[in-house]
Amino acid sequence: MTSNLPTAPCQVAGRFGLLERRLRRYHPRFQRAVRALAARHPRLADLAASFPALLFALAVPRARLDPARAIACVIDGAALAEVAALADLPVWLRKLPPEAFVRPIPRLPDGELFRRQIANHLPRSPELAPTWLQLVADAAELAHEPMAAWVAREFLREPRPVATARLRLICLWAWFSSQPATLGHDLIDRPWTPDLRIDAARSATNDWRTVVALHANLGRLPIVDMWLRPGRMAGYEFMPLDSIAAIAAEAKAMRNCLRSYGYNLAHNRSRLWSMQRDGERVATLKIACRARDPLPNIVELKGAGNVEVSREVWWAARQWLHRHDLSQIDMRQYDWATAPLDRTSWLSLWRPYWLAKRSIPDWLPIAPSREALEAL
Repeated sequence: MTSNLPTAPCQVAGRFGLLERRLRRYHPRFQRAVRALAARHPRLADLAASFPALLFALAVPRARLDPARAIACVIDGAALAEVAALADLPVWLRKLPPEAFVRPIPRLPDGELFRRQIANHLPRSPELAPTWLQLVADAAELAHEPMAAWVAREFLREPRPVATARLRLICLWAWFSSQPATLGHDLIDRPWTPDLRIDAARSATNDWRTVVALHANLGRLPIVDMWLRPGRMAGYEFMPLDSIAAIAAEAKAMRNCLRSYGYNLAHNRSRLWSMQRDGERVATLKIACRARDPLPNIVELKGAGNVEVSREVWWAARQWLHRHDLSQIDMRQYDWATAPLDRTSWLSLWRPYWLAKRSIPDWLPIAPSREALEAL
């Protein structure tokens, strides 16, 4: 009688072939380190099939992580969960393929709820896995575990929009969404929630950044020199939009983009006014230089929703403007990007984040920085 069981040499060859195919799948830059560790003991080599992330983490440890004890435990036959804990590696990484690891594995979230959530959002494509893993790690570090789970889900739904999004900014917005006692939270119109899709999140984040920039540019004190004086003409009241509160109220009531004017106002390029009648807002004015004319002009005059206004409104605005001695108005402008940001607002905005994260990252420095604000 002959047996259908493979002979011992065939079993060894088959096992060797499987491990070799797995080892080949690691990134070429780390092949030597991974293979060197796998060659030290069969149980280490077996990790290439049973727990590719663990083999990689032990061969290419992150900074300040000594893998010696974990390696010894693998050789002694310890349970994989025990070894993973020594390597500070979540067990949920066990299902990721070797292609996922293209740099030392960073710290990753591993809360009980996160483990249940992430099981539904693991990448099936080896090509997507490295970007997915880095985005999850970044979101956890920049915001929190719920944000990391959200990023994992959204990246699998729409990889390109998530990969090209301004993740730092979205994570800041998401973090402040859960911090009600902060200025950053107060400036949010639409907070982050786990059910949002990436497009809605990007839109809400951009709105928040616009208001953040307005505060950083103008600060809490009103604009002292509005160039012109409040007054009344032909039944219309001309009211200065000289503070963040006034600008925000006008923008909301008139459904326009005034909140984006912080940069322009800080560089002394324009002034904003509200035109009202019987307590009702009629139009919003932008006063600035036109072309090479050094004197103030009405460069924009729009009704609610940026609709055109009547000749009557234009005529009243012209009469009010020319009531002033325009030759005496000082309209000296700052060169672009040279007006300082408001330090008090900058510190009020970001201090809660620095304290919570116990660090002041280079991308969000303690000194007010236009470069950092633009890079968010």
